[in-house]
Amino acid sequence: MAFTLRQLQYFIAVAENGTVSGAAQALSISQSSITEAVKELESDLGVNLFERHSRGLTITHNGHQFLRHATNILASVSDARRTFTDKKDEMRGSLNLGVTSLVAGYVLSDLLRRYRRAYPAVSVSAIEDNGSYLEHLLIGGELDIAVMTISNLRDRMALQAEIIETSPYRLWLPMGHKLGSADIISVRDIAQEPLIMLTVDEIEENTGKLLTALGAKPHVAFRTRSVEAVRSLVATGAGIALLPDLVYRPWSLEGDRIESRDVSGALPVVQVGLVWRRGSSLPSAAKEFLRITETARAMRDR
Repeated sequence: MAFTLRQLQYFIAVAENGTVSGAAQALSISQSSITEAVKELESDLGVNLFERHSRGLTITHNGHQFLRHATNILASVSDARRTFTDKKDEMRGSLNLGVTSLVAGYVLSDLLRRYRRAYPAVSVSAIEDNGSYLEHLLIGGELDIAVMTISNLRDRMALQAEIIETSPYRLWLPMGHKLGSADIISVRDIAQEPLIMLTVDEIEENTGKLLTALGAKPHVAFRTRSVEAVRSLVATGAGIALLPDLVYRPWSLEGDRIESRDVSGALPVVQVGLVWRRGSSLPSAAKEFLRITETARAMRDR
């Protein structure tokens, strides 16, 4: 039996909410309907899309792979339907976005997908740069809005920010590393290991402050602006890394060779948010981007 669009919709809802009850609440249907649909989908595909445990569901490697296909299928169906709708009142105009390096591929891509699906006639342009330069462009009116890390936002008097995601730091270890078998990992344990340091946004600054506070000089084995380089270097045993959880992708290249662990003690967090010039009158295209982002956050938080 071929899978249905309804099964794909239910599967995506469970993946986004993390529980059947959360998906049922988001879709306003019964939990049994979602459970049955997901089981039928798994039976049709011949793979497990989720691992079941007492706290809910965890999406599997196969589930992550299928999630991309399911999302693209529903997006294509939505585009096909839109072809035959009346477009005379469709919103047009332009949206000028800024984005910092850390969130470009991990937060912005999903928001843009949702936005372009809702407003295909709006022309969207985006620039990636460091936070201080994006603040300059926002204050000067050259950008409508920015998706960026706001933990270290500098000009809070001139800019308004809204948090959309908070991500704690976690430790990346290669499989089989000696710290992987420890019941508790402390920051002092990390100070003894070679570090692979990501140098985008405030990552290096935060990690350095954390270790310096313990009187330990970070032993940096490699510095890079590439998350994928960090992933490969950790996976091959060149060192360990402290990174915000939002960039952890166990299903990605080399990701299945990395273990992510909590670290005891007070670690910093990365706040990702939307930023715009305080007191400015946002164009309709930017206001709708705010609305779509808030909706996406609300669905994720359920």
